[in-house]
Amino acid sequence: MIEKIKSFYAAHKEGILYLVFGGLTTLVSIVSFWIFSLIFGEDKYLLSNFLSWVLAVIFAFFTNKTLVFGSLKTDRITLMREGLEFLGARVFSFGLEEGGLWLMLDIFGMEAIPSGDLIAKVLMSVIVILVNYLISKFIIFKKK
Repeated sequence: MIEKIKSFYAAHKEGILYLVFGGLTTLVSIVSFWIFSLIFGEDKYLLSNFLSWVLAVIFAFFTNKTLVFGSLKTDRITLMREGLEFLGARVFSFGLEEGGLWLMLDIFGMEAIPSGDLIAKVLMSVIVILVNYLISKFIIFKKK
């Protein structure tokens, strides 16, 4: 049994680590979103989402770079390239998330249900995780 688990992990290590650290990044995002919503009020959900996004991006860059995709180069050019590409991808997915939140809360009226803002945040987080994985794997930290 242990050998099967080790074999499965070896075959799917990158995906498993991405899910673990993606989950932790999502947790950072959701918990900080909730805290910022308490501080600023639920009607300031876009501000709360932006601040939670900043914290999550910082956490995600370092965990994705080193622990998930194994990019251990620390020279200035590599760090700048990876950092800018990562930031660009995250700005794109942030726009996707903000648009999705706006659509669900303001257009479809999810703000009228209890914790509608948090439910919308969780749903958009799932979409963002998938988009970010694909961009990170095939563009930013691709194996040369």
